[in-house]
Amino acid sequence: MKKADIEELKALLIKMKTEIMNSGTMTNSEDLHVSSDDLPDEADLATNVINQQITFNMRQRELNKLRQIEFALQRIEDGSYGECEDCGDDIGFKRLKNQPFTSLCITHAEEYEREQSRFKKHG
Repeated sequence: MKKADIEELKALLIKMKTEIMNSGTMTNSEDLHVSSDDLPDEADLATNVINQQITFNMRQRELNKLRQIEFALQRIEDGSYGECEDCGDDIGFKRLKNQPFTSLCITHAEEYEREQSRFKKHG
């Protein structure tokens, strides 16, 4: 991969990282507090629990994405960025442009997704 392409993708990764860090998703804790005074009935309590779960899931997703971005930045530094972790083949620039934190080529990413969906059906 060309050095200019890597620099472009690195800038994109840094931008994505900054957006996650500045979004407030990771620091907003309003939905995570429950006060019994604010919840007069079971419906309000159920709504609050659902909101907490949504907030937790969003944070978890953003945290996972942030980890993937950090790993991608590390791979740029060590020179392994753009190589599939499973087979060592190059990951296409178009795929990296679309998902710059990916560590799998399209073939192995699809295989991974099939395995995940199979486990969800049986789990």
